[in-house]
Amino acid sequence: MKVNDKIPEIILKDQNNQDISVYEALKEGPVILYFYPKDNTLGCTREACGFRDAMSEFIGKNVRVMGISGDSPKSHQKFAAQYNLPFTLLSDQGNKIRKMFKVPKSYFGLIVGRVTYIIDEKKVIRGIINSQSNAMKHVVESLAIVNSL
Repeated sequence: MKVNDKIPEIILKDQNNQDISVYEALKEGPVILYFYPKDNTLGCTREACGFRDAMSEFIGKNVRVMGISGDSPKSHQKFAAQYNLPFTLLSDQGNKIRKMFKVPKSYFGLIVGRVTYIIDEKKVIRGIINSQSNAMKHVVESLAIVNSL
């Protein structure tokens, strides 16, 4: 997927084991869909907490944040509770959606990638942030892209 592509429908289980549709979320405003490697790892925790700490700015722009990884809903529930994450975490077990978006692996193909997509209400990708090692870059650049919409 690249900027100006229309995303396909995505329905996955969230941390509460409920089916969540990204298309439904987009009816309320733009969505930040960020793919991350794994719950409770250093970079992923830093990134999630960065999005958490910036939530007032995203809410002010009517933007919904959704994290997505291959972890189970139960793992996501523990992760969200431990760090007081006020946004949806989607479980992409088997990495079907990650593969659909062609999120690249990093570090010689050993680690699943960290890529963020900013999607507008028309289901079109308006920005992409790809940085495995700089988790906070995703939050800062997402805010900049959201402010330009």
